[in-house]
Amino acid sequence: MLCATSAQADEGQWQPYQLPQLKSELKRVGIAIPAEKLADLSKHPMSAIVSLGNCSASFVSDAGLVVTNHHCAYGAIQRNSTPEHNYIANGFLARSRAQELPGGPNALVYVTDKVENVTGRVLRNITPSMSGKQRSEAVERAIKALIAECESDKIYRCAVPAFHRGLEYYRIRQMMIRDVRLVYAPANSLGDFGGDIDNYEWPRHVGDYSFLRAYVGKDGRPADPSPDNVPYHSKDFLVVSAAGLKNGDPVLLAGYPGRTSRYKLPSEIRYARDAAYPAKAAEIQADLDVIAVSTKDSEAAAVRYASVVKSQNNVLKKTRGLMDGFARKDIAAIKDVQDAQFRAWFAKQPNADKKLLAELDALIAADIALSDEEFGYSVATTGDLLKSAATLYRLALESARPDAERETGYQQRDLAFIKARLTRLEQSYVGGVDQARLNAALQRYAALPKSMHVTGLDALLPATDAVPALYAQSQLGDTATRLSWMDKGASAIKASDDAFLKLAVKLDDVAQSLKERRKELDGNLERVIPQYMAAVIAWKKSQGKPVYPDANSTLRVTYGTVSPYSPKDGVTKGPFTTIEGIVEKNTGKEPFNAPANLLEAIKARRYGQFKDPVLGTVPVDFLTSADTTGGNSGSAVMNKHGELVGLNFDSTYESITKDWYFDSDITRAIHMDIRYMLWVMKEVDHADNLLKELTIK
Repeated sequence: MLCATSAQADEGQWQPYQLPQLKSELKRVGIAIPAEKLADLSKHPMSAIVSLGNCSASFVSDAGLVVTNHHCAYGAIQRNSTPEHNYIANGFLARSRAQELPGGPNALVYVTDKVENVTGRVLRNITPSMSGKQRSEAVERAIKALIAECESDKIYRCAVPAFHRGLEYYRIRQMMIRDVRLVYAPANSLGDFGGDIDNYEWPRHVGDYSFLRAYVGKDGRPADPSPDNVPYHSKDFLVVSAAGLKNGDPVLLAGYPGRTSRYKLPSEIRYARDAAYPAKAAEIQADLDVIAVSTKDSEAAAVRYASVVKSQNNVLKKTRGLMDGFARKDIAAIKDVQDAQFRAWFAKQPNADKKLLAELDALIAADIALSDEEFGYSVATTGDLLKSAATLYRLALESARPDAERETGYQQRDLAFIKARLTRLEQSYVGGVDQARLNAALQRYAALPKSMHVTGLDALLPATDAVPALYAQSQLGDTATRLSWMDKGASAIKASDDAFLKLAVKLDDVAQSLKERRKELDGNLERVIPQYMAAVIAWKKSQGKPVYPDANSTLRVTYGTVSPYSPKDGVTKGPFTTIEGIVEKNTGKEPFNAPANLLEAIKARRYGQFKDPVLGTVPVDFLTSADTTGGNSGSAVMNKHGELVGLNFDSTYESITKDWYFDSDITRAIHMDIRYMLWVMKEVDHADNLLKELTIK
């Protein structure tokens, strides 16, 4: 039921098990790898594809060497950077394994090795008489039990995400490697050439790549970071092809796309377009402005907030791109037509529940209203110390319960992640900056519409003139102090005179009330939406249209071809850029300040073996019609034989609304050509040790 007879265009972020049903499509595109092999996670190339948590990556040697995007490794680069050793500005290359730098507690490599359908077990105890909250909690209990069973061997991290908005559940088992080290990153002026100005734009000329290495204990099992650890022996890895691609060639892309909303209703689209995205963009911009002012006179503060700013700017540009995309093409109107067609089809089905769609519409309206309040709460609680205090108090309360009864995110399995988040602040926190952010956020919250104010919250929030005292009367800015509270009970926190812990105690009841309301609503949505999705799938299948689940950060495969596109009448953009374009764009000032040694190599025309026979020079980036989204950053772009030919890192600005609607005419993913990476490694950074480690064809 969940697999269409044929796909349309290159749309679809497919679960690997679905690929055998797409044989004709893969053949049409030109993929030579058997679909059955692509569906097998234990076989090449899927066994070489890994997740970094928020990005995708792949093994490229049998010694745990991982290639991903520069911006995906940015946290590790920033963590190791100081004004004296600024690896962001100057790049980093370990010429031996002893020189590799620790990626930090948040640098992880996840190797997916098992995916199983557990829908029956998740929904086994669900009854029609349950309230929304009871249903939500029953699903949560079942998922926790499935995870605990899966994680009996502690080398695994397991999850049970929903597919098709709760119609199906799959248990994903991943080996989690905890010792990850930075191996090589080019200078930021190469790895992020064009910066935020070029973000989501085409043409692009960015070398968005970095290398990490996964380490394990001597027994081959994941272990905490230690000098005694050894490189992980990856069973499979991708061969790198220097042969390149040409216009029209097929590609296969595998990675971990984050979130899409292809099956949402017109009312949900209009809420995102008219309310949620404008509010989100305004909030991010306001916070970025505060950070900019607060760090302008301190290089050390600017370095500490570099990763935060980069991440926020990326989200901001995508959000604005979504807004522009909605303005350019009325996706809600397109969905109106589809929705009307579906409802007409549904009304004719003999066993259709005639009350289903009315109930769905009412629940969506309630979801929108609650989302407004949740947004307001997120604004009011901006600030790292306040968030840390809230986490510590909730952890203390949950730790008093049996592990299986704790709130998701606060179980024993989550303690290492909580510790990592609390520790990470020492690389991305400055008291004065955090204070300015919270103070400004409280003012913004006060100005929000009443619909975004949370019941009971306003009276508990500090006045803006009281914010300085919060920081003066708190020790949570000190890492050791912050971590020490992880082992203390709720009574100790309640008795504390730390200003932020006291505030967290005051706010917790409101936060929990918001969560309880969300549970009730989600439980009802999880009852109704799967029925709706089952009907939508049946309707789409009757038309021979693609039926794949929305992206949810699980392993997916997509395909396409190297393709130009026309963003508007009279304008056509070709699928390749070249190193000569770097010289043309270079201004010598950020963000178009290419490294001098790069410019010298380009002007000397030292193309070597990486010269493209058609372009007559070295390619930098290229476009394909592959279906991607956030989380696909770092995804391996493979040729028809499964060899690495590029790294996905972005989409064109016109493509951003593909999270909601796939338009095959203008949807294009942007990839770094692997030949550019190899050329830089050889001619610019002289990373000969890594070139020898790679298998290059």
